Amino acid sequence: MAEQLVLAKLGAGPEIFYSIQGEGQTAGYPSVFLRTSGCNLQCYWCDTDYTWNFEGTPYVHQNDQLPGYQKFSRAAHQCRLSIDQAAGEIGRYPCLNIIFTGGEPLLQGTALAALMRHLRELNSNYRFEFETNGTRKPSPEIEAFEPRYNVSPKLSNSRLAADQRLDEEVLRFFAQCPRATFKFVCQTEADIHEVRQLVDQIGIPAERVILMPEGTSPEQLAERRSWLIGKCLEFGYRFSDRIHVAVWGHRRGV
Repeated sequence: MAEQLVLAKLGAGPEIFYSIQGEGQTAGYPSVFLRTSGCNLQCYWCDTDYTWNFEGTPYVHQNDQLPGYQKFSRAAHQCRLSIDQAAGEIGRYPCLNIIFTGGEPLLQGTALAALMRHLRELNSNYRFEFETNGTRKPSPEIEAFEPRYNVSPKLSNSRLAADQRLDEEVLRFFAQCPRATFKFVCQTEADIHEVRQLVDQIGIPAERVILMPEGTSPEQLAERRSWLIGKCLEFGYRFSDRIHVAVWGHRRGV
């Protein structure tokens, strides 16, 4: 298999790990995570900026103000795996629910489709899920596996221009896909107005809209949780916590 995946590194190896899904439509499911490296968006508050905020890039991040923070070495934070190698890493864990996250995994759709095909050849019960920013439409090769999609369109709190972070054609594709839910990262009540406008514009059913607090600490999540749940009750949306952050804090590999 000639295809290769460009993955984030965790320690000396690829960021492929076994944990509980912490957010979105399958929160609470034991899952194997595979984190791709590279993203077409550069959100100001991104908590996985080591997948894109590399040395020599012009991007701005909220951590720029922290003492000692610096952009990441691409060589130190990326690795390449063959399809066979990635399947071998995944197969170490007693779990058939696989989550492709990032970065933006759909930027590597061809290689991920090859990995999905290889895994299904090993065990027909593998299930797949993508965490995506909603700017890339999955290929027919990916759709053939009927994966779930956790679509997270970015709001203006990401500090990105609307024409960069929103693609109406792609969002309408996901709105018409019954396996997709839409997760919106919210900081303040002002974000809710923006969510409602986009939900109406794209035609997303309320029961497939999930509001999630932005935060990388249990304290930040607690501060935003109660009022956000209130908005879910008001508009018929779903709520997602960030279980992994609430339990382990801002750590990788959990």
